[in-house]
Amino acid sequence: MDLLTAAGTYFAEDYRQARKTFLAACKTAGVEPKSYANPHQGPHGEELATDVAWFGPEDARKVLVLVSSTHGVEGFPGSAGQCDWIENGRGAGGHAPLPEGVAVLVVHAVNPYGFAWLRRVTEEGVDLNRNWVDFAEPLPQNPGYEELHEALVPKSLDEAALREADRKIQAYREAHGDTQLNLARSGGQYSRPGGVFFGGKEPTWARRTLERIVADYDLAGRDLVAVVDYHTGLGPFGYGEPIADHTPGSVNVQRALDWYGDSVTQPRLGTSSSVPKTGLAEYGWERLLGDKVTFVALEYGTYAPPRGMKVLRQDHWLHNETNVDWNDPQTRRIKSEIRAHFAPQMLDWQEMVLFRSRQIQRQALTGLAEA
Repeated sequence: MDLLTAAGTYFAEDYRQARKTFLAACKTAGVEPKSYANPHQGPHGEELATDVAWFGPEDARKVLVLVSSTHGVEGFPGSAGQCDWIENGRGAGGHAPLPEGVAVLVVHAVNPYGFAWLRRVTEEGVDLNRNWVDFAEPLPQNPGYEELHEALVPKSLDEAALREADRKIQAYREAHGDTQLNLARSGGQYSRPGGVFFGGKEPTWARRTLERIVADYDLAGRDLVAVVDYHTGLGPFGYGEPIADHTPGSVNVQRALDWYGDSVTQPRLGTSSSVPKTGLAEYGWERLLGDKVTFVALEYGTYAPPRGMKVLRQDHWLHNETNVDWNDPQTRRIKSEIRAHFAPQMLDWQEMVLFRSRQIQRQALTGLAEA
């Protein structure tokens, strides 16, 4: 299927449609997914689940893992990339079949609550990509976030309150610079439930479920695992940046450079659109699999960070301060804006997403086959 047709086919209207499309693609492929039911429901009373499908030999020594919806509302492009691979990239339509000894594990909607409710956080209000810390150890401190919390998540969206919040943020930027502002805002914080980029007080359902998936499919027993985790919100519009936050110079990151080339960026070296962060998923994968895993976050650019800060502020206010009536015009406006920021419903953006998705998938499979 050509890119434009695929873009018009695989980008869903909502979580319900995304799940339906994924399950239908698996059925057509003759694969029975395993579902991990989430204890919550979606805004329409729908069942929520993380659905997982295995393609290739069960005893494959090398595995590519495709993960969508770590950040909930960002699940639209990830789901599209996964469904596109199932129907167009696994030997169908003239595409090359899987290399010998290589399998693909597709993890659809690892954070189904955030996907369905159009939030970046889980049902616990936690940023899953800050949740992979060792909670038996002292939690990371973020004094910059403490200083900015009330400005980042105000208790009111009235004009005067937002002006004052913006004034405080601008004052912090002028005093410390953009990089320190980004570290304070998005680096991860563990002291303010209900705040942005909150890493939690314990492992979330989504983290525990992903740990179960790793165990259920014996990924620790394989020789080599590549993980591609789909994200959005940073970088140039439509560009897919493969971000490797493994330790610089490690075998994990060297494989990423070998497989994906010079487009790989490293936050800890200052080459990425992302700043260094705490509790990232790759740290969890490293603890589970050691040096046999190579993880990249495939980060698609959308709009400028100030717009992202605005939509997150609105969404956190909505869930912190109201009962979230899904049919209320204000709720619908806020949800429409967060959806538009993290998953633009524009065909050109969607086409670029799938082009890069196919490229990264091909590079990962080639890298695994040749390793």
